[in-house]
Amino acid sequence: MKKRSGKENVRAKIGRNLFSLFILNSLVTLYLVFLLGGVVWASEKITKSHGFNFFGELTYPEDFSHLKYVNKDAPKGGDISIWSMGTFDSMNPYTRKGRAGALASAPFESLLDGTADEVGSLYGLLAESIEYPEDQSWVIFNIREDARFSDGTSVSADDVKYTFQLFLDQGLASYKAILDQVVKDTEVLGPKKIKYFFNPEASKRDAIPIVGGLPVMSKAWFEQTGARLDESRMEIAIGSGPYVMEEFEVNKRITYKRNKDYWGIDLPLMKGRSNFDTIEVEYFADSSAALEGFKSGEYTMRIENVSKNWATAYEFPALNEGKVIKKTLPDGGIATGQAFVMNLRKSKFSDPKVREAIGLLYNFEWSNESLFYGQYARVNSFWENSDLAAEGTPSKGELALLKPLADDLPLGILDDAVVTASVSGLRALDRKNLRAASKLLDAAGWVVGDDGLRRNSNGELFSLEIIERSPAFDRVILPYVDNLRAAGIDAKYERIDSAQFTDRKRNYNFDMLTTQHPMSLEPSSNLKQYFGSENSDVSIFNSAGVSNPAIDALIEYVINAENKAELKTSVKALDRALRALRFWVPQWYNNTYRVAYWDMYEHPDEIPPFDLGYLDFWWFNTTKAEALRSSGALR
Repeated sequence: MKKRSGKENVRAKIGRNLFSLFILNSLVTLYLVFLLGGVVWASEKITKSHGFNFFGELTYPEDFSHLKYVNKDAPKGGDISIWSMGTFDSMNPYTRKGRAGALASAPFESLLDGTADEVGSLYGLLAESIEYPEDQSWVIFNIREDARFSDGTSVSADDVKYTFQLFLDQGLASYKAILDQVVKDTEVLGPKKIKYFFNPEASKRDAIPIVGGLPVMSKAWFEQTGARLDESRMEIAIGSGPYVMEEFEVNKRITYKRNKDYWGIDLPLMKGRSNFDTIEVEYFADSSAALEGFKSGEYTMRIENVSKNWATAYEFPALNEGKVIKKTLPDGGIATGQAFVMNLRKSKFSDPKVREAIGLLYNFEWSNESLFYGQYARVNSFWENSDLAAEGTPSKGELALLKPLADDLPLGILDDAVVTASVSGLRALDRKNLRAASKLLDAAGWVVGDDGLRRNSNGELFSLEIIERSPAFDRVILPYVDNLRAAGIDAKYERIDSAQFTDRKRNYNFDMLTTQHPMSLEPSSNLKQYFGSENSDVSIFNSAGVSNPAIDALIEYVINAENKAELKTSVKALDRALRALRFWVPQWYNNTYRVAYWDMYEHPDEIPPFDLGYLDFWWFNTTKAEALRSSGALR
């Protein structure tokens, strides 16, 4: 072997040292990268809170003692009874099959719950706290240690995940679609800890409220019974709420009793609430029979929805003697968006001129004066009675959203004032509106024949059936049908029973019916169920079958609004576009609650703006109740 020179040995040593230094530096670099990566992860801004509001405006601090609008010392006890119309054949509120009993969802709670005096805020109910990063790509719910189901078993993260999976696999098709779009995965981190991972494209404003608002039910009960979420059944699943079902007689009554061992009775969120020992629902065939039942004391609390009744039918001895209270209380919420809607799935309604004509023929002014005793205002907006309703011509911000979508919306959307309901005179048939409607129908190709009825170029008769279940609507719809017939439309009114109405509505087997569009002051993904194309043929809420790419795009703008200014602009633009489609004939609203009750209930002096709360934070006056019973007024 050739011996290395001294110079070569030095070079070799230097080379080895340099190599060792390179390896050392590399390891140090890798270690620092790992370490710094850990530091970056550990320092990622994680919010841990007792509640959630996307816009960061929680009214109640972490240490709040009770909600401002409740009587925290309200006594527990007594009973309250209300009425419901029609029939029921199921106690499962989450299935499309059958007709669920009233208040069937009462036994169930969710991880988060809202309040009646603020918008967009959710507070921990089953969850003691939530954790989420700045980008809201996931959320952790920490379930309260003492949260219990009504059978005494602990509410666990496994129950939460199991219930979520039930809604994902067996829930309403439109709701399943939304859940699937929002949630990427779930992970149980411990007995009381669950983590939801959200899809990157999911709305940040929606994601946490959607999973936090899901009902939580007992996994063990479903596994033991083999029950499904999508089946009609008379057995009610086990929940954690303050009330459990006690008994029922099919189509007669349902009784719920307060769970004396309710786990959450001392929570600040629940103090002063769920005060009645029993809540009973009495069933009647129609509203007239129900009113007579109230007068005779068959039930004790009534919210009056018929203006004629409120004006003329509350003259009976118990009221005159002060044993029944009749009053109005303020309602600060959005109008329900009640309207006749046309089924756009039917070709006869495809032309907007036809839809406009049908709207012109309903006379609200005559109805309000002659039928409603002047108690109502007209609904014009899907966000009526709020500052989200579109007004006048589009603002600069609305135009920025509407211009790229104008080709899929009616002409004039960018320049004209927002569509409002037609105004009529005080005669049942407004001749001016009749002439305008007739011209529109002529222009749409529906021509009057020798028999006075309209047909299209194929000789098809323009027939139109309005269905309804409540006799109270007879006096409203029959004059409307007369007006439609005066315009040459072969219109008729069909009153059917509640079960038929539910079935035909769910299966879109109708021309027109009355429905509601209950919107939110912070609307988001729920809009897809009412107006989205993807769910238009499966959603039980999209009665009209609205399916329009511009509406879909505007819904996305609403969902992705990052501040209240953006939200307001996008909602106004959506409202403007929906109204321009003219698929509804808006009806009426009242910004007060009309309440009648037997004088044994108390309520807070100030009713919160968004909920009357008569089953929630009202309470029973034992002394007054005993006086009523001793007088023979009540059983």
